[in-house]
Amino acid sequence: MAVDKTPVLKRCRSLDLDPTFLGYDKKSKRTLNRRSRKMSEYGTQLREKQKAKFIYGVLEKPFRNYYDKADRMKGMTGENLMVMLECRLDSVVFRMGFARTRREARQIVDHKHILVNGKCINIPSYEVKAGDVVEVKESSRSMQRFKDIAEVTGGRTTPEWMAVDKENMKGTINSLPKREQIDVPVDEMQIVELYSK
Repeated sequence: MAVDKTPVLKRCRSLDLDPTFLGYDKKSKRTLNRRSRKMSEYGTQLREKQKAKFIYGVLEKPFRNYYDKADRMKGMTGENLMVMLECRLDSVVFRMGFARTRREARQIVDHKHILVNGKCINIPSYEVKAGDVVEVKESSRSMQRFKDIAEVTGGRTTPEWMAVDKENMKGTINSLPKREQIDVPVDEMQIVELYSK
């Protein structure tokens, strides 16, 4: 399985992205001494795509598949793409506060700590639907790791499209998110323009 091993803060700097969207609360003290060259239209579009791929931890081929699927769906392609990325199981686990960072959420799913509707799912790209119940396995809740996570993520606000019971580490998807409910700094229209060339 291919994984992007680029240092997070370094990548955030190069993409001009705030690390908090990935769950990191530390900031990089270094600054890029980039020459202020005007970025081309293609460069801007490519950067938006790289941002979306980096935030959600998706590589090029699966990302392209998401785009093709979003293009075939009804409605705006860009909005469909963002909703599909937000409904990935690893992203939902991160949003519910069962993981400190998006990378940790992916690992928790991989290591079979998560149940969806009572079934153990270990595929980070699993698409969660409205009405699904996502919870941390009963045997895993007592682990020190999850106690530490609960301390860190306790004050994190939960998106309004899901309801979370933090005590029992259980959450329900009330409805699929709308684009305005996804607080990710990505201009999806640029991605659509890039792929539709």
